[in-house]
Parts: sequence; C-alpha cells; structure tokens
Amino acid sequence: MTFRLALTGSIGMGKSTTADLFRKEGCDVWDADYAVHLMYQKGGKAVQPIKEKLPKAIVGGEVSRAELKKILGNNPSNFKILEDIVHPLVAQRRAQFSENTTSKVCIFDIPILFETGGDKNMDAVACVTIDYETQKQRVLERGNMTLAQFKQILAKQMPIEEKMRRSDFIIKTDTLEHARNQVAVILNEIKGQNKDA
Repeated sequence: MTFRLALTGSIGMGKSTTADLFRKEGCDVWDADYAVHLMYQKGGKAVQPIKEKLPKAIVGGEVSRAELKKILGNNPSNFKILEDIVHPLVAQRRAQFSENTTSKVCIFDIPILFETGGDKNMDAVACVTIDYETQKQRVLERGNMTLAQFKQILAKQMPIEEKMRRSDFIIKTDTLEHARNQVAVILNEIKGQNKDA
C-alpha cells in the first residue's frame, strides 16, 4: 500500500527542490503546479472552461499566465472563478496518479494543500519553511514577480506558522544538505511505522 505524503509550504520556500530530494530517494512525486501547467496548454482541460468565464486569459489557444495575472490583479474576485474551474480538474489528475503509482511512498507537492482541504486525502503532511527575508529574496531573484505580486500571493495563502502547526513534519530549507538529511529522517520514520512502505 502506498503512503501518501503531502509536501506543502509557501512560495519560495524550497518545495520543488525538496520534492526532487524525495524523488532521488525513490519516491514518485506528483506536482500540482505542473498539473496546472499541462491544463493551461493548448488542448488542456482548463482552456475551454476558462475561455468561457475569463476569455481575455486565452491567447493563441492556451491560457496566458501573464494575462491571467493581470485579470486577477484587476479583480481579485476572479480568483474564485478560476479556482472553481481548476481545483476539481487538479483533484481528478491527482486521483489518476494515485491509482497508477507503484511507489511505496508518494509525494504530493501541493502549495495550497490546507486551503483546499487536500490534507484530508493524505497520510501525513511535511511543510517546508525558511525565514521571510530568505523567502522574499528567492522569489524576487526569479525575476518574474514584483514585490507587490509576491505579497498578494502571501495574503491569499494560509500563514506559514499555521501550515507548520498543522503538519506532521517540518523541513527547514536553509541549506541543501540540511534539507536532504531531514528528507532521509522523514522517510526512515515513515518506513519504520509502515512496514509496507
């Protein structure tokens, strides 16, 4: 039986890097952001429903993240419209992945896990974390987001302290080596408690 470990945290806290560490340890990883990326491409399942509700977001037959960012920035109530389209489609893809995986421990990389109630479908939750200044620096260094946009995303997400409180494991991503060691400890604990894993 597969052990389902959710990996969550806030933007710029090292979730993708941590997911890769789990992957290198032999875990299958499902990435919610990547699932959305596929749905936004030409022929993706989210394109038509978004076209019907937020037509300006569609450019050249696919969802333009730049246009979508503008639409959401100009009218935050559009977040709800988008979420009502995307969240059920993401849940569907996650269920398909769960059915097809053969990994003993599966990682579900879901940024807004608690916000969408996704933690109810998991066996445990690991939260990645880093101090605010490092987080801000990492996000702004990517060069695709302004400070205002970063703060807007943070305002929509559950505070990291609350995510940590509700998680079974905490992974501090101050250095790659420290994160790697914490991943190994978590996997050992899971495998110790679950002889099938």
